[in-house]
Amino acid sequence: MIILPAIDIKDGQCVRLLRGEFGTVHKVAESPKKSAENFISAKAEFLHVVDLDGALEKKPVNHETVRQIIELGIPVEIGGGIRSEKDFEMYAELGAKRIILGSVALTNKPLVKICAEKYPDLTAVGIDAKDGFVSTEGWLQQGTTRFTDLAKEMEDIGVKYVIFTDISRDGTLGGPNLEQLAELKNSTTMNIIASGGMRDIEDVKACKELGLYGAICGKSLYAGTLDLREAIECSQKE
Repeated sequence: MIILPAIDIKDGQCVRLLRGEFGTVHKVAESPKKSAENFISAKAEFLHVVDLDGALEKKPVNHETVRQIIELGIPVEIGGGIRSEKDFEMYAELGAKRIILGSVALTNKPLVKICAEKYPDLTAVGIDAKDGFVSTEGWLQQGTTRFTDLAKEMEDIGVKYVIFTDISRDGTLGGPNLEQLAELKNSTTMNIIASGGMRDIEDVKACKELGLYGAICGKSLYAGTLDLREAIECSQKE
């Protein structure tokens, strides 16, 4: 399993939110690039980067900052505001190793299919759910589609990677939703990355025991409840 430290960018700053609510935004580090450098020093293998402004404005906004992080040489997956093939290809040209399609996974499945066919190893979908139902538009709109149903559709399209977030857990340090992650694991053969609520090394162990591909750690690293080096060592044990 891989550990992906999270860098959320708003107004060019490295921030965190509580349950995705933009009214709770607060700066947690000197800069996104500095956070990336610190994570690289701790031997991170992959970074999870989100353009929060992009998610709100429905187009890439902080791509220059993302470029600076990619140029540090660490693999990066990027999400937030990617709504067209042009947006996707822009990040591919910048060197992103995985590009996350969020709201369009629900609203524009033909686009997901095009990206999955042209860029099978770069394409990921972000499935963000509250009470088991998928939310879109920067988590501001909740729909009627169950997260497992959308995952199955994405797998049928040809998507290999899914980032699953339980919105109610995100930024709470309350632990990931292991029940829904297990349900997702039993519903699809895609590579599953857990997101939302990671608190400590026990959560890392629990995700590893589920057989997940990866786990995103955000607030736990900034708040100091999880040591990145320890998490990486734990994730790599046989």
